Amino acid sequence: MSARVLASIVCGVIFGAGLVISDMINPARVLAFLDVAGNWDPSLALVMGGALIPSTAAYIIRGRRAAPLFDSRFHVPANASIDWKLVTGAALFGLGWGLVGLCPGPAIAALSTGRWEAVMFVTAMVLGMAAYRVSFGNALKTSPTGNTKA
Repeated sequence: MSARVLASIVCGVIFGAGLVISDMINPARVLAFLDVAGNWDPSLALVMGGALIPSTAAYIIRGRRAAPLFDSRFHVPANASIDWKLVTGAALFGLGWGLVGLCPGPAIAALSTGRWEAVMFVTAMVLGMAAYRVSFGNALKTSPTGNTKA
């Protein structure tokens, strides 16, 4: 196993453990955060605020290095424009998150609980990704920097 794959697995496990420890795999906690007019739970805001610390450190490190430790270059999206695809995707993401209380990362971590809601969410997510690939697979292009763009 390459160092790059091992580093990816370790980062994924740390991320998943953080989601489990902070109880962000619990859809009720997320929905309580979104219920600002009712029984509001600020814990999600604290978790997101705490996540800014390592994220900020990573951006500072990225600015000072030519490449990451286990790859030849940083893989950063080249497209910085706000277009209809971004707005539509963000709206669909927010709508789904608000209705269900799960998003992809916590849903995958929630599979560890064996709850049927997490299994259904991840199944629907994978089917949606497959449907996109089947429908728009020919439209996927690789940019000169190697990033895949739809």
